[in-house]
Amino acid sequence: MPPVKRKTVRKPQPKKKKGWSLHLKFAIAGLLLILLSPFYYGYILKIASATWYWLRHPGEDKNYRTYESFNIKIPKKYTIHGIDVSYYQGRIDWQKVKNMEEDGVKVSFAFIKATEGLLIVDPCFQRNWREAPKAGLKVGAYHFFRPKKSGLWQANFFLQTVSIEKGDLPPVVDIESLDGVSPAQMRKELNAFIIQIEDRTKVKPIIYTGLKFYQDYLQGYYQDYPFWVAHYHQPKLRLNEKDWKFWQHSDKARINGINHVVDFNAFNGDSLAFDRLLKK
Repeated sequence: MPPVKRKTVRKPQPKKKKGWSLHLKFAIAGLLLILLSPFYYGYILKIASATWYWLRHPGEDKNYRTYESFNIKIPKKYTIHGIDVSYYQGRIDWQKVKNMEEDGVKVSFAFIKATEGLLIVDPCFQRNWREAPKAGLKVGAYHFFRPKKSGLWQANFFLQTVSIEKGDLPPVVDIESLDGVSPAQMRKELNAFIIQIEDRTKVKPIIYTGLKFYQDYLQGYYQDYPFWVAHYHQPKLRLNEKDWKFWQHSDKARINGINHVVDFNAFNGDSLAFDRLLKK
């Protein structure tokens, strides 16, 4: 007998539950709401930015971190920052300087070169002295001191050039070298400059110098006067904090509105201490 052919019996397929389809729709709708949310993108951008920063600066000290906009490392401890300029920086767009900001760091003040020795007036001084305050920056003028010249005459020359007004920072004397004279002779002429400036302006001038020059020739002198000290590319100024008011910590900052690198400075104190320095 030929074999009997069996009919293939197909098992009935289970019916799909409609409930899963509804849950899936809700899930997709929720995902779309998240993806379209500006908070989601803000969060993702924040993570991406932090990741990119870490990849470029692995293990960097959070208290002395790189600020991409300024192209330098800046000590984060200080909240009031500024620059100092001369003809070397060329023509400056001060409004662009004022508007620049990254993570709360911005330029709040500017020291501007006025004079040098007995004869030199910085060719950009008058414009900078006029335009920087218009942009909302606090300003101070500085004189580049020559120890071989009379300190009294240098002070008079500076005061003939600079008109210090209410709200300005104190005048600055920039002393960086002996110019071939003895430390005692340098201090004698510097004394004459300081006394004349203070007598005429009723303000104690700031003394600017480099860290080594300060340690070699000025430390222990002029203790009643504010110091502004240059010490570059370090996370901390190696001086007792009570001995200085301003720290010039970089000479390579990039600032909007300035076509050349510029010195960057931090003020040692809060906004109330800064206001107390301004001429009343």
